[in-house]
Amino acid sequence: MNDEDQNDDDHLPTASGPSLPAEVVPPSAVPAGADDDPDGSPFDLGNLLGGGGLDLGNLIEQAGEMQRQLAAAQDEAAATEVEGAAGGGAVRIVVTGAGEFRSVSIDPAAVDPDEVGMLEDLVLAALHDASARIAEMQERSMGGLGGLLGGA
Repeated sequence: MNDEDQNDDDHLPTASGPSLPAEVVPPSAVPAGADDDPDGSPFDLGNLLGGGGLDLGNLIEQAGEMQRQLAAAQDEAAATEVEGAAGGGAVRIVVTGAGEFRSVSIDPAAVDPDEVGMLEDLVLAALHDASARIAEMQERSMGGLGGLLGGA
């Protein structure tokens, strides 16, 4: 490809759109913006956000309080035990809000040597039930924060 062919391609569209020549615009042609206040005062973000300016100290204080509340809710959830059950209560699993499994109990009537697969399914179902109860408890204890932290 020679230089003439390459120059012919300069006006063709690119992946980001057509190629257009840049124009130099003098400052006098730029319209007045938000920072060109007639009284000469600089642009004030605080006024834009409702007046009074931003109180960064207050914002940091609120974030600290939210963090303390979140930590207290997590501590409370970790100390709480929930029970998951399956098979009408034939299999029960106790777990803390922190996900620490404390106990498994199986009704002897659910133990049939010929039905080990069914018992395994009941244990798994009880685990799922316990996990769902932990998620519900955590969502309740977090209040409106659960959605911000990725909770469902």
